[in-house]
Amino acid sequence: MRRALAAVTIMGKCAERVLPRGEKTMNREMDMAEVSDGKLYGLDDMVKADCAGCEGCHACCTGMGTSVVLDPFDAYRMTAGTGKTFEALLAGPLELNVVDGIILPNLKMSGEEETCSFLDANGRCTIHAYRPGICRLFPLGRIYEDGGFHYFLQVYECAKEIRAKVKVRKWIDIPEPKRYDDFVCTWHYFLKDLERVIGKDTSGQAAKTISLYLIRQFYLSPYKKEEDFYPQFEERLTGAKRALAGFLAM
Repeated sequence: MRRALAAVTIMGKCAERVLPRGEKTMNREMDMAEVSDGKLYGLDDMVKADCAGCEGCHACCTGMGTSVVLDPFDAYRMTAGTGKTFEALLAGPLELNVVDGIILPNLKMSGEEETCSFLDANGRCTIHAYRPGICRLFPLGRIYEDGGFHYFLQVYECAKEIRAKVKVRKWIDIPEPKRYDDFVCTWHYFLKDLERVIGKDTSGQAAKTISLYLIRQFYLSPYKKEEDFYPQFEERLTGAKRALAGFLAM
């Protein structure tokens, strides 16, 4: 089954979830009962998401199209982990595509089976230690409201029918998960502000200018891998808000 992670509206709130094969509508209204167990989770909650190392399975690494979108934290960890510049990664396993009007990078699928470019011949992830946040999240999704978000469990998308309970923070497996969640929120709502600007501009110039700036500011410009990511991100974000102030005021 081909899947794609996308932004949808669930009970009037913005959410990120995996779309089943053939479903192309991103912004249709949905009920939580359609896609989840009806519960919302925090970092310290137990959730039935542990797939036991995905032994013998890489279904969620196949047929994802352009949906595994990378954020700046992914760029920081991936360049540090591979030892390659982001520009070099774009020449190989990554590519650029439009997401809600903004050009952003994503993992590239390849071959007849459309498998992730980072999978080896045995179907195992070669960047597992620094895999993107979307990969770490699955089969969880996020639902955003009131300047924050909760996690929810997608009950129909994981090919592993038997899953064990695991604490959310352990499943996501990222150092300092609270700081990471704060970053995820900041980046999400910043992009939403820019999407609203782009939606008002009928000339298309805003989308082009904003996209080129974001790619350069948050991805192509190298991070200092020996230094903490979050202060570097905040400095870049401050610069971005200053540089794009004219657009954000629209």
